[in-house]
Amino acid sequence: MAAKIIMLVVFFAVMLGVGFYSRSKAKNVNDYVLGGRSVGPWITAFAFGTSYFSSVVFVGYAGQFGWKYGISSTWIGLGNAFIGSLLAWLILGRRTRVMTQKLEARTMPEYFGKRYDSTALRIAGAVIAFIFLIPYTASIYNGLSRLFGMAFSIQYEVCIIVMALLTAVYVIVGGYMATALNDFIQGIIMLIGISAVIFAVLVQHGGFLNALKELSNIPADPSVTAEALKDSSGLFASFFGPDPVNLFGVVVLTSLGTWGLPQMVHKFYTIKDEKAVKTGTIVSTFFAIVVAGGCYFLGGFGRLFAYADIYKSDGSVAYDSIVPAMLETLPDLLIGIVVVLVLSASMSTLSSLVITSSSTITLDLLKETFMKKMTEKQQLIIMRVLVAVFVVLSVVMALKPPMFIAQLMGVSWGALAGAFLAPFMYGLYSKAITKASVWASYIWGVGFTVANMVCKFIPSPINAGAITMVGGLIIVPIVSALTPKLNNVFINDIFSCYEKTVVVHRKHSLEDDE
Repeated sequence: MAAKIIMLVVFFAVMLGVGFYSRSKAKNVNDYVLGGRSVGPWITAFAFGTSYFSSVVFVGYAGQFGWKYGISSTWIGLGNAFIGSLLAWLILGRRTRVMTQKLEARTMPEYFGKRYDSTALRIAGAVIAFIFLIPYTASIYNGLSRLFGMAFSIQYEVCIIVMALLTAVYVIVGGYMATALNDFIQGIIMLIGISAVIFAVLVQHGGFLNALKELSNIPADPSVTAEALKDSSGLFASFFGPDPVNLFGVVVLTSLGTWGLPQMVHKFYTIKDEKAVKTGTIVSTFFAIVVAGGCYFLGGFGRLFAYADIYKSDGSVAYDSIVPAMLETLPDLLIGIVVVLVLSASMSTLSSLVITSSSTITLDLLKETFMKKMTEKQQLIIMRVLVAVFVVLSVVMALKPPMFIAQLMGVSWGALAGAFLAPFMYGLYSKAITKASVWASYIWGVGFTVANMVCKFIPSPINAGAITMVGGLIIVPIVSALTPKLNNVFINDIFSCYEKTVVVHRKHSLEDDE
C-alpha cells in the first residue's frame, strides 16, 4: 500500500508541476487553446494517442469486448492503430493544419463556421460538442474509479472528485501546453505499464500458449455468439471470434470515430511543421498498436478470470468489473503501476475534453452571440471558468452513470462523429460541399443518436454509432449534389492555401533540374 501511495503522490506532483510550469505559455487565447501552433512532433503524437485511449478502453471496452469476442477483440486495437491513427494522420493531419491556419480556426465549430460561411453552423456545432462530450467524460471517471476501488478500497465518489480536481487545476493553469506535456509523460507510463501488465497476467496462466489453450476450451456462449456459429468450439481463441459482424461494428465506431471528434482533430491544429506530421504519423500509430492492441489483447483473456464478483444479482455480467477482477491478484507494486497507467490514460483524455469543450463554448457560442465584444483577457478568464463548469457537470453525471462504460461512450462518439466527421473531412478536400449538407449531417448525427436512445430500434449503442458515422459519409455528398454551392470566389480563396509554393531540399523531392 505504501508503494502504491508513493507512486500516486509522485504522479500527481509531476502533473501539477507541469501545469504551473506551463502557466507562462498560456498568456493569450491562441497559446491557451493551441499552444501557439508550435507543438513538436513527439509531443503532438503522444497527445493524439493519450487523448484517444483512456480508462474507457482499458476497463470498459477491453472488459466488455474481450468477454464477448475473446482474443479476436485484438482486431479492435489494430483497427484503432491503422484506421484511427495511421489513416487519420495521413488523410487529415497536414490538410487540417494548413486549412485551419488559413481560416484562423481554433476549434472544430469555428472551422465549420468559417469554412462554410455560416455563424449559425458554428453556434450549433458548439452546442452539439458541449452536450455530447459530457457523457464521454462521465465514462472516463467511471472506469478509473473502479480500479481505484479495487486497489485502495476508496469509495467511487471520492475517486471521481479527486481526479476531477487535479485535472481541472493543471488545465486551468497551463492550458493546452500543460495538457500536451503531461500527455507525453502519461504516454510513456502507458507504454511501459500495459506491457508489464500483459506479461504478468499471462504468466498467471502458464504463459501465452497455455492461456490460449485454456481459452479455446471455453464453450460457446449463446448470448454473444452469432447464430451460424453456435455449434462451434474454440471460438474465444479463434481469428474472428464468436460474432464477426458485431466485432466489425466496434472496429468502425472506435477507429473511424476519431476522425470526427473535436478533441482528437484539435491535435492537428497545433502541429508545428512537416517533421511533426511525419513523426506524429509513425509514433502515434506505434503507440496505438501497443496501448490499444495490448488492452484488447489483455481483455480477450477475461473469461479465464470468471470470478463470482463480476456477476450481478440477476446473473448478468458486470462488464466494467472484468478487468479489475483480472488485476486484483497481481502483486501490490504492479497494481500500483496499473493504477498510474489508467490514471495517466484517463487524465490525458479528460484534460483534452475539458479544454475542447470550454474553448468551444467561449469562442464559438458566447463570443458569437451574447458577448461579441469580449477582450482577449476576458476570453481566457471565461475559458478557465468553463473548464471548472464542465468538470462539475461531468462529475454529476458520472455519480449516477445510466449505462455501461462502453455504451455511454458509444452514444457520445456516435453523435459527435456522426454530425462532424463527414463535413469536416470532405470540407478539407472538396469545394463542392455545401452549407445545407453540413446541416443535414448535424441533424442526422444528433437525431439518429437521440432517436435510438429513446426507441432502441438498434439495441447496441455501439452499432448505432457506427451506422451514424457511415450514414453521414453518404448523406453529405448526396445533399451537396442537390443544394446550392458556396460562392466561387470565397471557396477558391480558402483552397488557395494548398497551392502555396514552398521550397524543399532535393532529399525530399526527385524533380529533375530544368
